[in-house]
Amino acid sequence: MDFSALPTTAFIRPDGENRDEIASLLHQVVDLLVDAMAQAAARSPLPESLVSKTWSQLPQGAVDEDRLLKELRSQLFHSMNAAHPGYIGHMDSIPTTMSVIGDLLVAALNNNMLSVEMSPLFSRLETTVLQQITQLFGLGPQANGVLVSGGSLANLQALLVARNIAFNALDHGIPQGQQPVFFVSEVAHTSFKKAAMVMGLGTKAAIPVATNHNSQINLDDLKTRLTTAKNQGQTPFAIVATAGTTVTGSIDPIAEMANIAKAHQLWFHVDAAYGGAVMFSNHHRHQLAGIEQADSATFNPQKWLYVAKTCAMVMFRQFDLLQHQFRVLAPYMHDHDDWPNLGELTVQGTRHPDILKLWLSLQHIAKNGYSAIIDHNYALTQTFTTAVKARSFLTLASTPQMNLVCFRAEPAGLPIEEWDSWNQGLQQWLLEKGNTFLSLPIYRGQRWLKAVLLNPFTTAEHIHTLFAHIDCYHASHRSS
Repeated sequence: MDFSALPTTAFIRPDGENRDEIASLLHQVVDLLVDAMAQAAARSPLPESLVSKTWSQLPQGAVDEDRLLKELRSQLFHSMNAAHPGYIGHMDSIPTTMSVIGDLLVAALNNNMLSVEMSPLFSRLETTVLQQITQLFGLGPQANGVLVSGGSLANLQALLVARNIAFNALDHGIPQGQQPVFFVSEVAHTSFKKAAMVMGLGTKAAIPVATNHNSQINLDDLKTRLTTAKNQGQTPFAIVATAGTTVTGSIDPIAEMANIAKAHQLWFHVDAAYGGAVMFSNHHRHQLAGIEQADSATFNPQKWLYVAKTCAMVMFRQFDLLQHQFRVLAPYMHDHDDWPNLGELTVQGTRHPDILKLWLSLQHIAKNGYSAIIDHNYALTQTFTTAVKARSFLTLASTPQMNLVCFRAEPAGLPIEEWDSWNQGLQQWLLEKGNTFLSLPIYRGQRWLKAVLLNPFTTAEHIHTLFAHIDCYHASHRSS
């Protein structure tokens, strides 16, 4: 091929001819990356406005590398700054160094996780590491899992397997006249409605169950809805517990729900996309008691284990069910008796080798390191919760069970219909005056402020300063 139309660094040449040029370019990129991340605390958690941002058009010829690096710098500094200790509004945070390195390396290797033949080392590594994680969750000797691109796909795959088992639906679908339904918390992740839609059941097949004042499933309502569904001719096939709801971080009564599922011979799935990381803490893992009874579970290391996105998994107590109730054979791929072709066992075929960054992070930080971080996050949550309770004009949405605190101001003398705008103003004040970002979800029909105390570099001093700014806003915005 005539390479004259390409820049000399278009590819890393396998013969090594452009090694020096590639090394120089990558050194510049690494310097740019480290500069941006090492200065994260000096920038706002939120980027500047993108209204005036202009984007280059598709060029006819190659753009100079210096110009591209300049543009890259601009893009880095205009992106959400999740590494900032004051970025505490969502379940996103600073990534582990090893997960950044892992992504760089697998991008260069460009292996395909469809099959063992196309990714021999990483396919084996994924199977081995996920088997170890299922044991941490207590799912038993026959358990294992697969990595997927996000918790939504993990929840979908778990329900697909449950549906196929309940209705023998792998080959011929759901028998005519059947109305499959499953039960989830009314505050469960929206991925369950999406899953019901994708499975052809319609979003109404995800039957919402009422919650108590702490946003946990009401067991009496669950039993009532089970009975009602059966009386209406519907066929329940699964019950879902949530370990770490999106807005309040609440944990459903997992063990009790497992018993109900068992009594009704229903599949039991636990969405521990966020809260699964608690299993790495010796002091707090008891909060997920009962998860070992799950038939399947979702867990996202991309959240509380700080692995760069994407990194999520779905685990099965009986991993061979994927072989019998989900697998679609790829006849163009060699079959390895001892190691599964993971692309045959997942919704996705081609997959990114996310396993390397997960394995590197687990090896580098290890259980003791993650336990220390999680315990630190819980301590910050206690500090934060105590500060909320100390102020009569603030109220909690629920008692925190993880490192999320959902709260709002209900200022005396201010009409209730103005509370939402008051809290929205407080959110902007904290960003402008305190360089702190809290999200503002709608919960129970009202606006609430949400803090996710996830960043390892967020300190008690940050919390005290945050509440000093809240007090200042309250003092200057009293009803007049």
